[in-house]
Formats: sequence, C-alpha cells, structure tokens
Amino acid sequence: MAGKTHVLVIPFPAQGHMNPMLQFSKHLTSKGVKVTFLLTPGAFSTNIQLQANFVNIACISDGSGQGDQAEGMVAYVERFRAAVSLSLAELIGKQKSSDNDPATVLVYDSGMPWALEIAQRFGLRGAPFFTQSCAVSAIYYHVYEGNFKLPLEGVTVALPSMPLLETNDLPSFISDAGMYPGLLSLLINQFSNIQKADWLLFNTFDKLEEEIVNWMASQWPVKTIGPTIPSTYLDRRLENDKDYGLNLFQPGAEACIKWLDTMEKGSVVYVSFGSLASLTENQMEEIACGLKNCGSYFLWVVRDSEESKLPRGFMEETSEKGLIVNWCSQVEVLAHRAVGCFMTHCGWNSTLEALSLGVPVVAVPQWTDQATNAKFIVDVWNVGLRVKANDKGIITGEEIEVSVKEVMEGERGNELRRNAACWKELAKEAVDEGGSSAKNIDQFVSEIVQLSST
Repeated sequence: MAGKTHVLVIPFPAQGHMNPMLQFSKHLTSKGVKVTFLLTPGAFSTNIQLQANFVNIACISDGSGQGDQAEGMVAYVERFRAAVSLSLAELIGKQKSSDNDPATVLVYDSGMPWALEIAQRFGLRGAPFFTQSCAVSAIYYHVYEGNFKLPLEGVTVALPSMPLLETNDLPSFISDAGMYPGLLSLLINQFSNIQKADWLLFNTFDKLEEEIVNWMASQWPVKTIGPTIPSTYLDRRLENDKDYGLNLFQPGAEACIKWLDTMEKGSVVYVSFGSLASLTENQMEEIACGLKNCGSYFLWVVRDSEESKLPRGFMEETSEKGLIVNWCSQVEVLAHRAVGCFMTHCGWNSTLEALSLGVPVVAVPQWTDQATNAKFIVDVWNVGLRVKANDKGIITGEEIEVSVKEVMEGERGNELRRNAACWKELAKEAVDEGGSSAKNIDQFVSEIVQLSST
C-alpha cells in the first residue's frame, strides 16, 4: 500500500541542506514510499552517485540554468524563490493530471516557507525540514516572535529550555544583526506560516536536545528524524549506504583513506571548515602554524578556492606530517581509527557527524549557527573545546596548538573521548529499530500512507 504513497522532497541547493534531506529520503524509500528528490540544474549536474533503488531525481528550474550565486546570497534566494515557485507549481500540476501516483506530501527546506503555500494550493500536505539544530531554530523563532530585541541590549540571553547564552554563543546573524539583515530576515521567516505545517522534521535526536525538543513538541507537531548519517556508520539498516551520494565537490576519499591506513590509532587531527566558510589569508596562516607545531599528524581539507591562502611552502614543509586535500568523504574519515580529533567550523552536519562517530572536537566557529553549536559541543554535550579568538577576531596558531594538544594528549582529551563515545551510542540507539528517530520516521510513513489511501 505504501507503494502508492508519493513524496516530493525539495532542498535548498547547498551541500549542507541537500545531504540530510537526501538521507531522510533514502529512509522513506526503504519503507516503500516513492520519493522524488528535486534538484536545481547546478546541483543536478554535479557528481551524483545514487543507487537507482534509493530515490528518483528530478530537475527543477531555479531561473538560472546553472544555480549561479554570484549576485549575492539574498538576491540569489529571491530569484530562486520566484523561479522555483513557478516550476514547482507546474511540476505538481502536471503530476496531478497525469501521474498514477501523484504526490500527496511535500517535504521542503524550512528556509522555503513559501513552498508550503504552493503545496496546499494543490491539496498536498507540507512538512518543513530543519537542517539546523532545534536550539538554533528556537532562537530564530524567538526573534521572529519579538521575544528579544535586536540589536541586543545585554550580554546574555535567557530562553526557555536552553542554557544561558552569551552574545558570542548566538548565531552571527543575531549577535551582529546589522551585518546580514537580509539573511536574518530569511531565517526568521522560516516561522512565518509554521502553524499551517502538518509536521516539522528536525535533523536531531531526542536525547541530544531533550529539553528544547520537549518545549518545541508542546508548540508544534515536531518529529526528530536524525542524525541523518549514512546507515553504514550507525544502524546499518540501509544496504550499501556508505555515503550521502551527492557531492558538489569531487571527493578524494581513496587518497585520504590510504594515507590514514598508515597512521596509528588516534594520531591524526582532521581539519575541515565545510563547504561554504571562506577564511582570511591571515587566519589560514595561523591555522597552518598551529597544525605545524601541535605535534600531531593532520589531514586538512582545503577547497580549491582557499588553497592560494596557504602559506608559501607549507605543503612541502609539512609533507611528512600532514596531508592536504581539496575534499573528502567526511563520514568515512571521521569513522577511521586513526582520527583522534576533529577541528571543525561546527556546521550542524559536521557536528552531528562528530557526535555520531564518537570523535572529540576542537571548535572553530565562523558564522551563522556555528557559535551556538560550539556552545552546546563544549558546555552541554562536553565533547570538545572552543578555541578563543583574539580581539581582532583571529584564532592564533598558539591557541590552536594548545587546544589540539589538550584534546589529543591531555587528560581532558580522554574525558572528551569518553563523552563522545557515549553520544555515539545514543545516536545509534535513536536511529536503530525501536529508537526515537526510527519510530518517528515509521509514524510519519504510517500517517502519509493513510493519507494516500483516503
């Protein structure tokens, strides 16, 4: 009966948004639900490695033909909204008139609340998918509701079911509200029609954000369905699910793993700042200095666009101690026995991957939600250290060296490793049969199947 149930899934075309929504789609497909995953031309033409039995991929116009964001993020998002509103409506309309199994549910990126209006116009149920933590989402909700004013008037913010947050623990769009007014507006407007949504899907798990999940569940029909990590590394319930299967960057997994295989257990610092962060040349020099002097081996992901910022001669000088690659399969690297800690920008996907694979963290947040994630990594989940920036906003090589040594060699590092190992088990428990997230996915499938049969 589930075979008649058809779900459209539309992510925002950025790596950190597509991966978790694609992973969720695989779980729906494994339960007999037909899923059509909608990609813009730029994402569609990238390195898609999907087994045919996972999900159907369809292309949807974003008005550019290439997904070019050169005009600036806010302008791109506005153009994206105008074009996708038309092409999504056209696609749903065609399905309604010609498809034997037309979609009954639209799962859409929470940053696209206008998609719900399109879904409901055609009689579809709608579920926003939040690719950030419940805590960060709740902060944006409180701003939307006017529960605290911007610019901030004090140095701390007290919110329901959350630890006391200092200014530098808040998302950068809030702590420095004047810098990105357009992006802040986009983020808080996630909640503009939230009361009309049928379900709210969050890429987290109950025990990770227990208090805030309970608070949210008292407001809305919340379902935690994470962590959306490839199944091989957690519950193994999806066959051959070793990677997300969609990369905007060409991974160099083979070279990374071959190199890691030569290293001793826990001897390597893995360093990556994600798919979007752009560091200054000064900051890159400081990171290079810290890694060079920390005494550990390192694997550093430096995207093509960032490579010119490396200090001259650094790669040659550290060739016996470090490996620099343009991209890699992060989950495969974090799961490797040789990795002893993860120096990360604390994007939500990277945070969940570290927790799910039991790797302690050196937190180097850059912007958006990352400072809030770092706060929870350090003070709530106790799995990492946050490197302090100086008064110019630069994280010095000395601070990086000290933090890496503390995690890799000190007693504090042993404590963080033990805590990370506990979260790894809780993440696995959540997605395994009978776990909180697994039950929520089963319940979601049951509810949408029932819709299709009425």
